[in-house]
Amino acid sequence: MISGRFGENGELFFEIELIASNGEYFSVEVVLDTGFTTGFLAINFQDLEGLEWYLISSKIGLATARGEEFFDLYEGKVVIDDREFMIPVYVGDELPDTLIGSQWLDIMELVVNKPKGILTLEIVENQ
Repeated sequence: MISGRFGENGELFFEIELIASNGEYFSVEVVLDTGFTTGFLAINFQDLEGLEWYLISSKIGLATARGEEFFDLYEGKVVIDDREFMIPVYVGDELPDTLIGSQWLDIMELVVNKPKGILTLEIVENQ
């Protein structure tokens, strides 16, 4: 289980680790964006440099809050809830935050109780 924090504007922040192709780990704070339904992770191009992830596809159009934007798709490795995942990662320009998408909610349970300060994500084991 990972614990998160609430932002000043109601954002849901969590810390995850990105694993570079050379095995180096980078801790990053991410925002859970339930409107980001097509992916697991979106990062800014400038954050990609040290990771040296493998490019899968270029110039993929996605609907965003600012209209249609184009992203490159990379194969990336992350650690969430003490587990490693190889996932497709959308990389674009001018992303103000690193985003995790709502696809994580297919395999994780999100618990939110703002009055009590509870914000967690946890892997749900297959029954």
